[in-house]
Amino acid sequence: MAWKFAADAPIYLQTAEIIRLRILTGDYPPGTYIPSVRELAQEAAVNPNTMQKALATLESTGLLTTHRNTGRQVTESQDLIRMLRIEQARAYVQSCRQQLVTLGFSSEEITSLFSHWSGESTLKKE
Repeated sequence: MAWKFAADAPIYLQTAEIIRLRILTGDYPPGTYIPSVRELAQEAAVNPNTMQKALATLESTGLLTTHRNTGRQVTESQDLIRMLRIEQARAYVQSCRQQLVTLGFSSEEITSLFSHWSGESTLKKE
């Protein structure tokens, strides 16, 4: 996942979100240690203080824990990760629904589209 930043939000929050998504997608599996602040800051091309603030934000959510002299570790709580993955999925669906409403689709049409599209992956190509 590339480190792309928008101008409309603080860099530390965007950085925290990128790392959060890496955890939720399994790039940083439960129980593993993430790279150091300096390594991540260099990779993202941000100030180490910015990265430190991003990681502190993730610690406050419970996704990361700090171990003295060994670094930061991704939570081992599968329940927390699953809950956050579901919340992220809900946010994606709500965003998509809002965009479809903006295009003029009714609630019923949106439900029908989601139902149709969810079945596409199981259909065999002829």
